[in-house]
Amino acid sequence: MTAYVFDLGDPATNADPFPAFARLRATDPVHWSPAMKAWIVTRYADVRQVALNNREISADRLTPFFRANPEYKSGAIDSLVRYLNHWMVFRDPPDHTRLRRLFTKAFTPTAVANLAPNVESIVAELIDGMEAKARRGEPVDFIADFAYPLPASVIMDLLGVPRTDLARVKVWSDEIALFIGTAQVAGNKYLRAEQGAKAMAAYFRALVEARTAAPAADMISQLVLARDDRDALSTDEIIGTCILLLFAGHETTTNLIGNGFLYSMKHRDQWERLAADPSLAGRAVEEWLRYDGPSGALARIAAADLELGGRTIRAGQRVFAFANAANRDPEAFADAERFDIGRETNPHLTFGHGIHFCLGAPLARLEGIIAARRLTERLPSIRLAGGPPEWHDSLILRGVKALPVKIA
Repeated sequence: MTAYVFDLGDPATNADPFPAFARLRATDPVHWSPAMKAWIVTRYADVRQVALNNREISADRLTPFFRANPEYKSGAIDSLVRYLNHWMVFRDPPDHTRLRRLFTKAFTPTAVANLAPNVESIVAELIDGMEAKARRGEPVDFIADFAYPLPASVIMDLLGVPRTDLARVKVWSDEIALFIGTAQVAGNKYLRAEQGAKAMAAYFRALVEARTAAPAADMISQLVLARDDRDALSTDEIIGTCILLLFAGHETTTNLIGNGFLYSMKHRDQWERLAADPSLAGRAVEEWLRYDGPSGALARIAAADLELGGRTIRAGQRVFAFANAANRDPEAFADAERFDIGRETNPHLTFGHGIHFCLGAPLARLEGIIAARRLTERLPSIRLAGGPPEWHDSLILRGVKALPVKIA
């Protein structure tokens, strides 16, 4: 009997990985996949342990990859290496501690709360746009017309980047996503990601230089000024952080809103429940995050030999701890396969856990809650118009490419 091998490169598994996740949780929770050349971790307790283990499991999966990559050795992906190595999500302490300490000075809870009026304004504008397209008889795509431009506009406003550059930013971001998301089948993905990183770095370098000369009321200026009694951010660190903010600040939230909307349409009773009781918006967003969240897996590399789930993971081996599998573990969630926007206890792992807990979680939640309330309020009869959606080819970024909708 041939042993089962988990492979997200299989389009059917990528479209619906949850039966495979259930199988692995029950029979092989720490699974070696030769197809993916990595360990696949699926149980809640084990995924949480991976997130918390900063001694034997490293977040710096880039350094060993770059060292073994022929494009790196030839100097073909220098910008990708130069700027992504400054992303705190890929750093271990003490570098991670230092970057996060300086970064949080520019991303306080008060600053996030103050964004609510702007989020409301953007949401209203985008819903107006969808309604106008529907009146003209034009096709409406929930992803392109709402789920993407909402968080992208919010983070661009926060950084001080003109919204008129949204189209350019999307091209660069899509190219970087091929690498960050660990695309399985995209051709020439490293060189394409290099092009996106190089272009975005040049774009932000000009903005950083401008804000250094004349600070404004935006986050780039705050990053330029961010320092404590020991250190400040270097120019490359600021540029790398800006790329991280712009990329992570919209890619994941686009998928949060898109996936949440998709399952709300599939479970129409839950959409109608939210429309009837907008106070459930906060819980609804938590369920959107849990049920099929925007961050499919935590990507790590073993820094030393370790035991996990009865298996021996060797130093240097890759580990994908799938939050979306953990979030449907019946050992952690009652009726875990049920989509329930009123779920009271919801300790999902979508934002990670421990020192790498997502710093942008409050902003993502704010955008999701406002979107949920206003969409159900203004477009209660909205419905899906197409067939089964096509999911992005990614191990890390979980989302659909398009969602055609009908607006009554």
